[in-house]
Amino acid sequence: MVLAAAVQGTIGLGFNIVAVSLMSLINPALVPVPQLILSIPQTLGSMIRERSGIDGTGVLWISLGRLPGAAIGVWLLSVATDRTLDIFIGTLVLVAVLILSTGAKVARNQAIEFGAGIFAGVSSYVSAIGGPAVALLYSKDEGPTIRATLALVFLVGVSFTLVVRAFTGAVTSADVFLGLALMPAAALGFSMSSWLKERVAPAQLRAAIFIISSVAAVALLGRAAFG
Repeated sequence: MVLAAAVQGTIGLGFNIVAVSLMSLINPALVPVPQLILSIPQTLGSMIRERSGIDGTGVLWISLGRLPGAAIGVWLLSVATDRTLDIFIGTLVLVAVLILSTGAKVARNQAIEFGAGIFAGVSSYVSAIGGPAVALLYSKDEGPTIRATLALVFLVGVSFTLVVRAFTGAVTSADVFLGLALMPAAALGFSMSSWLKERVAPAQLRAAIFIISSVAAVALLGRAAFG
């Protein structure tokens, strides 16, 4: 948990990619709801810490895109297998990483941001990994803009997910207890990120986004291949 929170606070994404993967191996009861609960203070803290860097317009269009994205995700789950969806999402993320790592520029506009929001909504719903689509969109920006903008996007998305789960009875008292019990570790990791983020150069931050996004994509492809 300390590692996951430190990665998230330093780079702007990675909490679920690190935490969900490892915590599910320790005990399946630790995911996904306790991790969603832990994401709230994490993302809120990052947003407040670097609030001057928030791209408000981008957050608006990405968040709007997540709504139809979630609906598409629901439909895809009804017509495609989990394995097919993992391959589809993992491949698209890897292709995006390969293209952007060559130095190709993506001119952000409302349509691109809305499209990224749709993809994030789909991938978040079907695989619980929605960060790479948005992080890659901001990979050329300054650290504060990346971290604060992603934090607000994730805060909106996670809050929406938790509200829906709560109304459908998919949040238990055990989930809340586990989330609260793990908060000290997450707080320690977040406090470490305040020191780490000042020592990460823009090129290193960009490379870290590519690496974390690639790890997420490979994990999905691995799950599709080996179950």
